[in-house]
Amino acid sequence: MDEMNFDYVIVGAGSAGCVLADRLSADGKSSVLVLEYGGSDRSVFIQMPSALSIPMNMPKYNWFYHTEPEAHLGGRRMHTPRGKVLGGSSSINGLVYVRGNPQDFERWEAQGAAGWSYRDVLPYFRRAEHAARGGDDYRGDAGPLGTRYGALRNPLHAAWLGAAAQAGYPQTDDINGAQQEGVGRMDMTVADGRRCSTANAYLRPAMQRANLTVLTRALATRILFVGQRVTGLAFSRGGKTHTVHIRRELILSGGPINSPQLLKLSGIGPAAELQALGIPVVHDLPGVGENLQDHLEFYFQVACTQPVSLYPSVKLLGKALIGMRWLLFRDGLGATNHFETCGFIRSRPGIPYPDIQYHFLPLAVAYDGSTLAKEHGFQAHVGPMRSKSRGWVRLASTDPFEKPRIRFNYMSHGDDWVEMRACVRLTREIFAQHAFDPYRGREIQPGANVQTDAQIDEFIRAKVESAYHPSCTCKIGAAGDPMAVVDPQTRVHGIERLRVVDSSIMPSVTTGNLNAPTIMLAEKAADHIIGRGMLAPCDAPFRSATNWQTAQR
Repeated sequence: MDEMNFDYVIVGAGSAGCVLADRLSADGKSSVLVLEYGGSDRSVFIQMPSALSIPMNMPKYNWFYHTEPEAHLGGRRMHTPRGKVLGGSSSINGLVYVRGNPQDFERWEAQGAAGWSYRDVLPYFRRAEHAARGGDDYRGDAGPLGTRYGALRNPLHAAWLGAAAQAGYPQTDDINGAQQEGVGRMDMTVADGRRCSTANAYLRPAMQRANLTVLTRALATRILFVGQRVTGLAFSRGGKTHTVHIRRELILSGGPINSPQLLKLSGIGPAAELQALGIPVVHDLPGVGENLQDHLEFYFQVACTQPVSLYPSVKLLGKALIGMRWLLFRDGLGATNHFETCGFIRSRPGIPYPDIQYHFLPLAVAYDGSTLAKEHGFQAHVGPMRSKSRGWVRLASTDPFEKPRIRFNYMSHGDDWVEMRACVRLTREIFAQHAFDPYRGREIQPGANVQTDAQIDEFIRAKVESAYHPSCTCKIGAAGDPMAVVDPQTRVHGIERLRVVDSSIMPSVTTGNLNAPTIMLAEKAADHIIGRGMLAPCDAPFRSATNWQTAQR
């Protein structure tokens, strides 16, 4: 059994792990080991932004998790993609940069994440970002993570923005700034025409340092302890078991599926579940693998009466021309994810801040590429942001190579159905505005005949999809919270020298895509780990609707 020694060991080179690899090795002295089960991210399919659906459908880059049958979705087994490659899910995602609503982080602090309010996290969003638009009180311009807006060349984006305004929704200059609510432009993690994953932004530059070691094709199998203190980690690589001794800390950054799986395999989790599998209990921690949350969405699709959509681009010749231009110049339609406009609205009066998100796309096609466009069209990806349904991640066996069981319990709370029905009706209203008159054809999906609550519910059961934002399975919370897994400094309760830093530690899912907040929490966690003090809080104000108690818009 081969053995090695490092100060820090990071499990997972994903959205959070790559950030930590950079920040913890920056002193040039602390020895850092990163273990990643996937391999290289050098593929053109990963690096070209518009090819985003291709790596998501490749077992080489995707863990290809699926849920248990979801009872409230007709027993469907839902795809839960997770990145299995350098950069993790930031290498196979839709490249959308949404920080979340400032009130999400106020809610985190109220849920026991002391020191994670908006004024505390804003400096870390700014530290991470290099915004092409330039910096201000909200945006960073000197960080590793490149963000930019799309060119908005397709006229359907202007129609979307105009229609939403005609429907009475505000325009916002920056959904990641002072005001999220409304419709506006959507940032993407693209720099110099290439996907700006955390592997490109953080890990690859850091790999030039002699004190950072990255091992791919390495699966962490068990944490090693003396009493309640972590001393090392066993991992499998090349058909052999290896041991690494840890001088300072072990940080799990495997994500909301893998991190709770490794904790449980190592004896940290709900005692009854571990004992049923014959796993010796190191620490009974009931919250490990519980509190699983996600965003669901559906694709509201409309045929386009003019040949202005991206439909020609999904044909073989169109793809070839786009790919060739991107390879030669790193620009054109290959250099965008095409999610260039968006929206955040409230579903009904009494909701204090947006609980519905839109991604607008000038094409009618499945996000993951599983179904091809058949005609000119456009669509809005739409879904609720704060579902009350809660799920879990549980072991299927003691074999670390066997995928765990996953159940989100999607749509198990009555409010989820109320919000989904609002999504259908409010979206239909926006698409009915005059701005779409030159382009609007028939309603492809849900279909004009889907009108009653029962008809909408049937459509949702059959067609709703995950937005691929699993989270919250190792949530931050105070020591008195029996379901908390880590403390506000990301340390696992009851265990020495062990932290979890990834989207699993979110107390509740944020309002929007999860890549940006995951990078932020890794930036902040790095300062907790190093112990050098936190960035000074930022008191930049944020705006909310003043009429939220009585009006939907």
